[in-house]
Amino acid sequence: MGSLPPDSNPPRRPLHDAIPPLILGTATFNTQYVTNPYDLPAISIVSRALDLGVRAFDTSPYYGPSELILGDALAHSSVVTRHPRSSYFLVTKAGRIASDVFDYSPAWVRYSVLRSLERLHTNYLDLVYMHDVEFVSPAEVLAAVRELRRLRAEGIIRYVGISGYPVEKLCALAEMILLETGEPLDAVLSYGHYTIQNTALGTSAMARFENAGVDVVLNASMLNMGLLTTRGAATGPLASWHPSPEGLRKTCQDLVPIATEAGEKLEVVAIRWALDNWSRVGASKGGRTPKLPAGTRVGVSVMGISSVPELEETCRVFQSVIEGLEPETSDPEQTKRRQWSLDRRQKIQEVVEKMWAVLGQWKDYSWSSPDPGFVNARKPTEVGTTPNDGILTRHAAKNNVSVKVEELPVSVI
Repeated sequence: MGSLPPDSNPPRRPLHDAIPPLILGTATFNTQYVTNPYDLPAISIVSRALDLGVRAFDTSPYYGPSELILGDALAHSSVVTRHPRSSYFLVTKAGRIASDVFDYSPAWVRYSVLRSLERLHTNYLDLVYMHDVEFVSPAEVLAAVRELRRLRAEGIIRYVGISGYPVEKLCALAEMILLETGEPLDAVLSYGHYTIQNTALGTSAMARFENAGVDVVLNASMLNMGLLTTRGAATGPLASWHPSPEGLRKTCQDLVPIATEAGEKLEVVAIRWALDNWSRVGASKGGRTPKLPAGTRVGVSVMGISSVPELEETCRVFQSVIEGLEPETSDPEQTKRRQWSLDRRQKIQEVVEKMWAVLGQWKDYSWSSPDPGFVNARKPTEVGTTPNDGILTRHAAKNNVSVKVEELPVSVI
């Protein structure tokens, strides 16, 4: 690992002026998706992403070793020498500890963010979400968001958001936070809700986020956590945890021959359709790219990949999507690329419409999150307590402040 130069926290400006429209998600750096995430070529993936112009990375402490793997890759000498911290946008989350363990207390939120700083080898985080907000009460979400804003005031983070699965819940919480605090959220991330199977994020939700003052709405999991792939969610690591019901899993597999008949792969159709359409549908709550005229916003997407070829293919698709958004020009080469993108968009739409007919009742289906009867496994006596691992005291010493904490053994987390 190379030595790290001092971080330079850029001046705060509206999130839509700071966040890139394509983000590399690292939920795949986790045993939920691969047998051994440490076997992934993380340094090559991160380095290649930056070389291709991908300037944002998304992770979470809930994603197993993802923060550690991403942080070490970003801190590798081969990356640091060419891509300083100020050249990319770093996103993580807080609040979710395990599948059934949540702690949204201010003390835990602060600890989690400071731990993320160490894991990611940085002095600041660009954006932090409260992770999977539907699993806790609105009061807990509000308290956690307020703590994130205190951390923002201290220069530790720059933007504050929430993430989760149910779109209705995300809308309601965004509205509540504006009402209770007088300040809107910078960002809301929804996953699995703007895909070829489920387009709920692109309906009335966008109007509600607009009314709640949310600056940027992000679309994640274009493949619906692996559901919309040739392999599907019936086998491999996904089979044991994917929340989709059996009927939906089977029906999504029925989409594979439709793609094949059109000379496509299901993954390619799903990614192209989501990137292309969200770039437009999500534009009012999107980010900016220098490849389009000043002032143009593009819907922000999070791509999950686990190899360099997957990364390169997704980046090629996104580049083509951007070309389709370019204004008409007299340049013949640019005109040719733009028309190819628009023709590709039309073909993919025709394939997806055939898939919608097959999906039938499963079109726009969302499973329950959390499951009925869910109970947070975090014991009341543990809420707000933090591991005895020195993170809080190291931060206090570095910043010359005193700290008093309730501590748990490290093994608790």
